[in-house]
Amino acid sequence: MTVNAKDGANYAPLGQSKKVVAPGEFIFSVAFLDHGHINGQTNGLLQAGGTLKYVYDRDPKRLAAFCERYPQAKVADSFEQILSDPDTRLVASAAIPHERAQIGIQVMHAGKDYFTDKSPFTTLAQLEEVKNVVSQTQQIYAVYYAERLHNEAAWQAGEMIKQGAIGRVLQVINLAPHRLAKETRPDWFFDKGCYGGILTDIGSHQVEQFLTYAGAQDANINFARVENFNNPDKPGLEDFGEISMTADNGASFYTRVDWFTPAGQAVWGDGRTVIMGTNGVIECRKYTDVARQSPVSKIFLTDANGEQEIDCLGQSEFPYFGQLILDVLNRTDLAMSQSHTFKAAELSMRAQKLAESS
Repeated sequence: MTVNAKDGANYAPLGQSKKVVAPGEFIFSVAFLDHGHINGQTNGLLQAGGTLKYVYDRDPKRLAAFCERYPQAKVADSFEQILSDPDTRLVASAAIPHERAQIGIQVMHAGKDYFTDKSPFTTLAQLEEVKNVVSQTQQIYAVYYAERLHNEAAWQAGEMIKQGAIGRVLQVINLAPHRLAKETRPDWFFDKGCYGGILTDIGSHQVEQFLTYAGAQDANINFARVENFNNPDKPGLEDFGEISMTADNGASFYTRVDWFTPAGQAVWGDGRTVIMGTNGVIECRKYTDVARQSPVSKIFLTDANGEQEIDCLGQSEFPYFGQLILDVLNRTDLAMSQSHTFKAAELSMRAQKLAESS
């Protein structure tokens, strides 16, 4: 199985994970394969020791491709078969974004935990409804914020910050270009009612990273903007967005998200993060080191001791997936707190609303 670094929609890191359970101890199923990120979600759970049981989708071609990749999966006759299956503890899903909340509500009412691709919601009303269901059912609504959880440099940056490598974080700058590949995208990709806007969608990744690296619980939105600069044939597409925020602990944040990765770029997006602290600076080059090496996952650390280039590709595990499995089994809250999961989505959607009203 190979990873296509040029195709962001189907980018599915393999990486490494410690198995936290024995075979058959944690069983999960997969439903709704509208976005290729489902492969990354499945990879992560399998590599942490999970056992894949059922898969369901409405599209026979997508279903066949998934089963070819994961031949152990049994095809479910319906989504209801998964919901009623007593063995399935968690349902992983990458549905069309505006459908994700209602699917999750069904999953949680069935007594199972839910692991959805980002963005987890397209409206603030969906968020409030899901919060109520989580409160009622005590089930987990987990989100695949892959740009941190499934990238070696991004994950290691967070670990270094926890260990005090750069002191107190003062600012996070996140640049997140993506390849449009317009001809390969489904119709819903260009329907804002389906994807919620560029800040709601890609922006949720970036806000989640900011909250994590800055150690923040909340933030004020200073500025937000969305545009369709270069795709008049797709009026529902936003191809550019930007946000400025100030965290509740004073840390500053700026992100730019866009669909302008050049055709000649070796990977789907030159994602970079610069984290400035009181005692040093971390730069993450998550996917490429332009004109030098691709794909890569690197950290550049500058502090009082000098400068370091740290190669993270293939050198880091992805602990989130094992932590999520153990949270499901032990009813703990270690992989990512529910409040953090929801706050990242909330702030990205609030930024989207501000941009639309400006």
